[in-house]
Amino acid sequence: MTETIQKKLPGDFAIWIFIYAELMVFAIFFISYAVTRSNHVELFNESQQLLNRTAGMANTVALITSSWFVVNAVHAIKAGRELLSARWLGGALVMGGLFLAIKIFEFYTKSVEGITLSTNTFYMFYLSLTFFHFLHVVLGMVILSVVLINMRKGKYSAHETTGVETGASYWHMVDLVWIILFPLIYLIR
Repeated sequence: MTETIQKKLPGDFAIWIFIYAELMVFAIFFISYAVTRSNHVELFNESQQLLNRTAGMANTVALITSSWFVVNAVHAIKAGRELLSARWLGGALVMGGLFLAIKIFEFYTKSVEGITLSTNTFYMFYLSLTFFHFLHVVLGMVILSVVLINMRKGKYSAHETTGVETGASYWHMVDLVWIILFPLIYLIR
Protein backbone atom coordinates (compact mmCIF):
# COMPACT_ATOMS: atom_id res chain seq x y z
CA MET A 1 0.00 0.00 0.00
CA THR A 2 1.36 3.40 -0.99
CA GLU A 3 1.03 6.06 1.63
CA THR A 4 0.67 9.65 0.49
CA ILE A 5 2.47 12.18 2.59
CA GLN A 6 0.79 15.53 2.50
CA LYS A 7 2.95 18.52 3.34
CA LYS A 8 1.61 21.92 4.22
CA LEU A 9 3.25 25.27 4.64
CA PRO A 10 3.84 26.18 8.28
CA GLY A 11 1.49 28.78 9.71
CA ASP A 12 -1.49 30.44 8.15
CA PHE A 13 -1.72 30.38 4.33
CA ALA A 14 -2.44 34.15 4.24
CA ILE A 15 1.02 34.95 5.62
CA TRP A 16 2.55 33.12 2.68
CA ILE A 17 0.69 35.31 0.20
CA PHE A 18 1.99 38.35 2.10
CA ILE A 19 5.54 36.92 2.22
CA TYR A 20 5.56 36.21 -1.53
CA ALA A 21 4.32 39.75 -2.25
CA GLU A 22 7.00 41.24 -0.01
CA LEU A 23 9.72 39.12 -1.60
CA MET A 24 8.62 40.34 -5.03
CA VAL A 25 8.94 43.98 -3.89
CA PHE A 26 12.41 43.34 -2.48
CA ALA A 27 13.38 41.48 -5.68
CA ILE A 28 12.43 44.53 -7.73
CA PHE A 29 14.54 46.73 -5.43
CA PHE A 30 17.49 44.32 -5.66
CA ILE A 31 17.31 44.13 -9.46
CA SER A 32 17.06 47.92 -9.71
CA TYR A 33 20.08 48.24 -7.43
CA ALA A 34 22.11 45.73 -9.49
CA VAL A 35 21.27 47.38 -12.82
CA THR A 36 22.01 50.87 -11.51
CA ARG A 37 25.22 49.67 -9.86
CA SER A 38 26.42 48.17 -13.15
CA ASN A 39 26.16 51.65 -14.69
CA HIS A 40 27.92 53.44 -11.79
CA VAL A 41 30.47 50.93 -10.49
CA GLU A 42 33.07 53.46 -9.31
CA LEU A 43 30.54 55.62 -7.46
CA PHE A 44 29.01 52.57 -5.76
CA ASN A 45 32.43 51.15 -4.79
CA GLU A 46 33.63 54.48 -3.36
CA SER A 47 30.43 55.11 -1.41
CA GLN A 48 30.25 51.53 -0.20
CA GLN A 49 33.69 51.85 1.41
CA LEU A 50 32.24 54.45 3.80
CA LEU A 51 29.71 52.00 5.25
CA ASN A 52 30.27 50.43 8.64
CA ARG A 53 30.80 46.76 7.74
CA THR A 54 31.24 45.81 11.38
CA ALA A 55 27.76 47.15 12.15
CA GLY A 56 26.38 45.35 9.10
CA MET A 57 27.98 42.08 10.21
CA ALA A 58 26.74 42.54 13.79
CA ASN A 59 23.25 43.00 12.39
CA THR A 60 23.63 39.83 10.35
CA VAL A 61 24.65 37.87 13.45
CA ALA A 62 21.75 39.40 15.41
CA LEU A 63 19.15 38.39 12.82
CA ILE A 64 20.55 34.90 12.24
CA THR A 65 20.62 34.36 16.01
CA SER A 66 17.06 35.63 16.33
CA SER A 67 15.92 33.23 13.61
CA TRP A 68 17.58 30.37 15.46
CA PHE A 69 15.70 31.44 18.60
CA VAL A 70 12.44 31.44 16.62
CA VAL A 71 13.15 27.93 15.30
CA ASN A 72 13.65 26.79 18.88
CA ALA A 73 10.40 28.50 19.90
CA VAL A 74 8.51 26.54 17.24
CA HIS A 75 10.12 23.26 18.31
CA ALA A 76 9.34 24.00 21.95
CA ILE A 77 5.65 24.77 21.31
CA LYS A 78 5.30 21.59 19.24
CA ALA A 79 6.73 19.68 22.21
CA GLY A 80 4.15 21.30 24.50
CA ARG A 81 6.74 23.43 26.28
CA GLU A 82 4.95 26.78 26.18
CA LEU A 83 7.13 28.53 28.76
CA LEU A 84 10.32 27.54 26.95
CA SER A 85 8.78 28.64 23.63
CA ALA A 86 7.93 32.02 25.18
CA ARG A 87 11.51 32.41 26.38
CA TRP A 88 12.89 31.68 22.93
CA LEU A 89 10.50 34.24 21.42
CA GLY A 90 11.64 36.77 24.03
CA GLY A 91 15.24 36.13 23.01
CA ALA A 92 14.32 36.65 19.35
CA LEU A 93 12.71 39.97 20.25
CA VAL A 94 15.85 41.06 22.14
CA MET A 95 17.99 40.25 19.10
CA GLY A 96 15.54 42.10 16.84
CA GLY A 97 15.84 45.08 19.19
CA LEU A 98 19.62 44.86 18.95
CA PHE A 99 19.34 44.91 15.15
CA LEU A 100 17.18 48.04 15.30
CA ALA A 101 19.56 49.78 17.74
CA ILE A 102 22.56 49.11 15.51
CA LYS A 103 20.67 50.25 12.42
CA ILE A 104 19.54 53.45 14.17
CA PHE A 105 23.19 54.07 15.07
CA GLU A 106 24.15 53.64 11.40
CA PHE A 107 21.36 55.97 10.23
CA TYR A 108 22.37 58.55 12.83
CA THR A 109 26.04 58.35 11.82
CA LYS A 110 25.22 58.87 8.15
CA SER A 111 22.91 61.76 9.05
CA VAL A 112 25.67 63.47 11.07
CA GLU A 113 27.99 63.00 8.09
CA GLY A 114 25.42 64.88 5.98
CA ILE A 115 24.46 61.84 3.95
CA THR A 116 20.86 61.82 2.71
CA LEU A 117 18.80 60.20 -0.02
CA SER A 118 19.98 62.94 -2.40
CA THR A 119 23.72 62.61 -1.67
CA ASN A 120 24.20 60.19 -4.57
CA THR A 121 22.58 57.19 -6.23
CA PHE A 122 24.31 54.65 -3.98
CA TYR A 123 23.12 56.33 -0.79
CA MET A 124 19.61 56.66 -2.22
CA PHE A 125 19.56 52.86 -2.56
CA TYR A 126 21.39 52.22 0.71
CA LEU A 127 19.05 54.37 2.80
CA SER A 128 15.89 53.28 0.96
CA LEU A 129 16.62 49.55 1.06
CA THR A 130 17.88 49.43 4.62
CA PHE A 131 15.05 51.62 5.94
CA PHE A 132 12.46 49.53 4.09
CA HIS A 133 13.99 46.44 5.68
CA PHE A 134 14.12 48.23 9.06
CA LEU A 135 10.34 48.72 8.85
CA HIS A 136 9.94 44.99 8.16
CA VAL A 137 11.97 44.18 11.26
CA VAL A 138 9.67 46.46 13.27
CA LEU A 139 6.60 44.71 11.83
CA GLY A 140 8.17 41.32 12.53
CA MET A 141 8.78 42.33 16.13
CA VAL A 142 5.15 43.44 16.45
CA ILE A 143 4.01 40.08 15.09
CA LEU A 144 6.32 38.14 17.43
CA SER A 145 5.15 40.28 20.36
CA VAL A 146 1.52 39.47 19.59
CA VAL A 147 2.42 35.77 19.35
CA LEU A 148 4.23 36.01 22.70
CA ILE A 149 1.26 37.76 24.36
CA ASN A 150 -1.12 35.14 22.98
CA MET A 151 1.19 32.37 24.15
CA ARG A 152 1.17 33.78 27.67
CA LYS A 153 -2.65 33.80 27.49
CA GLY A 154 -2.54 30.07 26.73
CA LYS A 155 -3.69 30.30 23.10
CA TYR A 156 -0.91 28.02 21.80
CA SER A 157 -0.02 24.46 22.68
CA ALA A 158 1.38 21.32 21.10
CA HIS A 159 -2.02 20.95 19.40
CA GLU A 160 -2.30 24.57 18.24
CA THR A 161 0.92 25.92 16.76
CA THR A 162 -0.39 27.85 13.76
CA GLY A 163 0.11 31.32 15.27
CA VAL A 164 3.67 30.58 16.33
CA GLU A 165 4.49 29.11 12.91
CA THR A 166 2.91 32.12 11.19
CA GLY A 167 5.04 34.58 13.16
CA ALA A 168 8.12 32.43 12.62
CA SER A 169 7.53 32.30 8.86
CA TYR A 170 7.36 36.07 8.60
CA TRP A 171 10.44 36.50 10.81
CA HIS A 172 12.44 34.10 8.64
CA MET A 173 11.47 36.14 5.56
CA VAL A 174 12.86 39.26 7.27
CA ASP A 175 16.08 37.38 8.01
CA LEU A 176 16.32 36.00 4.47
CA VAL A 177 15.99 39.47 2.97
CA TRP A 178 18.80 40.78 5.19
CA ILE A 179 21.04 37.84 4.24
CA ILE A 180 20.68 39.01 0.62
CA LEU A 181 20.75 42.74 1.41
CA PHE A 182 23.90 42.69 3.57
CA PRO A 183 26.35 41.36 0.96
CA LEU A 184 24.61 43.23 -1.85
CA ILE A 185 24.97 46.62 -0.16
CA TYR A 186 27.99 46.19 2.12
CA LEU A 187 30.30 43.65 0.45
CA ILE A 188 29.91 42.94 -3.25
CA ARG A 189 32.23 45.03 -5.42
